[in-house]
Amino acid sequence: MFKSPQAAKMSAGVRLAITSTCCASMGTRLALMGTCLAVMGVCLALTGTCRAGADVPAAADSADQAQRILAASDAIRNPNRSFGLTTTLTEYHNGRETDSNTLQIYAKADANGGQYRNLIRFVAPARDANKLMLKNGNDLWFYDPSSQASVRISPRQRLLGQAANGDVVTVNLAMDYKAVLTGEEDVDDGERVQRHCHRLALTAVSKEVTYDHIDMWIDVSNSHPTKAKFYSESGQLLKTAYYRRYQRELEVERPTETVIIDGLDRQWVTIMRYADYAWRDVPDGWLQRDYLPHFKPE
Repeated sequence: MFKSPQAAKMSAGVRLAITSTCCASMGTRLALMGTCLAVMGVCLALTGTCRAGADVPAAADSADQAQRILAASDAIRNPNRSFGLTTTLTEYHNGRETDSNTLQIYAKADANGGQYRNLIRFVAPARDANKLMLKNGNDLWFYDPSSQASVRISPRQRLLGQAANGDVVTVNLAMDYKAVLTGEEDVDDGERVQRHCHRLALTAVSKEVTYDHIDMWIDVSNSHPTKAKFYSESGQLLKTAYYRRYQRELEVERPTETVIIDGLDRQWVTIMRYADYAWRDVPDGWLQRDYLPHFKPE
C-alpha cells in the first residue's frame, strides 16, 4: 500500500512515541525492582541482626547451664553447712601399698563468698601427727608444731602419692572454674559401670587454684561426679580421678572414695577414702593463721 510522505512521518513519530513510552515503562519497572531489591537487602540485614542477637542469650543460657551442672555436682561432694570427716590417703604402685596418711578435716563455708575454709589435722603416721594445714580464701598454710612455724604452701604441691594439697581441701569448683558444656558421653565409672554423663571443660578463673583446667564427667541422671582429668598450664595430663562407692552421708549420696591415677605412669595410684562424716560447729577462730599454735585436737 502506498503511503504519502506525511503519513510515513506521522507513523514514524507514533512508533518513536510508543518506544519512548515503553522505555519509560521499563525504566519504572527497573526502578521498582531496584527498590524491591533494596528492601529485600534491608530485610535480610535485619534478619541477620535478629539472628545474631538471638545467639547471644543462647550462648549465655548454655554457659549458665554448665555452671549449674557443676554447682550441682559440688553439692554432691560437699555438704551444705559446716562439717567434719576423716580422709585416708593410700598410695599404691603395681597394686602394692607404698605409703599412707590419715587426715581429720574441718570445713566451713565462708559467709561472704561461699567458698569453703578448711582446717586439716594430720592424724597418722606418727611422724606427722598434729601437723596442720589451713585454707582461708586463696591462702594455704602449713603449721609444724615442732617448730611452731607456719609457712605458706601451694595447693599444687604434692601431699602424698598422686594427691596434691589442693585435693584434700573442700572446694566448690563452680566458684574457681568457668565451665563449658561440650556434650554428653557414655563413660565407665570407677566401678566399671557405664554412665551417661555431661562433659564439662573447666578453666581456672585464678592462677591460685590447684589445676589450670579440668575435663569433668557428671552423671546426667543424678549429678554425681563420675570422672575427671586434671591438666597443667602447658596442657600435660597430670592425673585422672574416678569418684566411686557412693553412700548416703549427711543426707545425700556422696562418693566415699576417689581413685587417682598418675597421668604418666598408670601403675601409680592413690585412693582417697572418706569416712566419719558429721555435722560440726567449726568456730571461726579455728580458721585463722594466728590460732594454729593454740589448736588442741579433740
